[in-house]
Amino acid sequence: MYQIIRQILRTGIKTETPPQPDDTLRSQIQEINAQILHHVGRALAIRHVDAGSCNGCELEIHCLNNAYYNIDGLGIHFVASPRHADMLLVTGPVSRHMEIALKRTYDATPDPKLVVAIGDCGGDGGIFSPSNALGDKCESYASCGKVANVIPVDVAVPGCPPTPVAILQGILTAVSNLKAR
Repeated sequence: MYQIIRQILRTGIKTETPPQPDDTLRSQIQEINAQILHHVGRALAIRHVDAGSCNGCELEIHCLNNAYYNIDGLGIHFVASPRHADMLLVTGPVSRHMEIALKRTYDATPDPKLVVAIGDCGGDGGIFSPSNALGDKCESYASCGKVANVIPVDVAVPGCPPTPVAILQGILTAVSNLKAR
């Protein structure tokens, strides 16, 4: 025990130097904030819907809320009700049990509404989308496949799971395409 304490006292505290503030990052944040205000007119409210995912995409969405990505600092926040949302962020292939709930959530979101499908499962059905020669809307008895089979999708973010930066780029792409409609 004394040897460990002696070694700690001899070595001292070894840490990395903290990073210096980045002015280019600060200007990018201000530019993104201005872009959101220009297209939406206020802070962007997002309602997240898990339509049957494995929770990999949810972990990356949660990363957007941490101090590193700080999505709230960009003027984007998550809301609990679709009636307060400007955008739906949908993850996973749509399971049969979530089909009606997703349609009701989409209908409850006020116009103009945006829909971003997150991940390979939400964008194209992922592993839950076998090739369907008949072109049916539902892919199997348990899954409706991609989100676009149930509600219209504005942007699909690929990846399994996509990185938080890719998710943020998908959100900003949908916002910038809002005025093009």
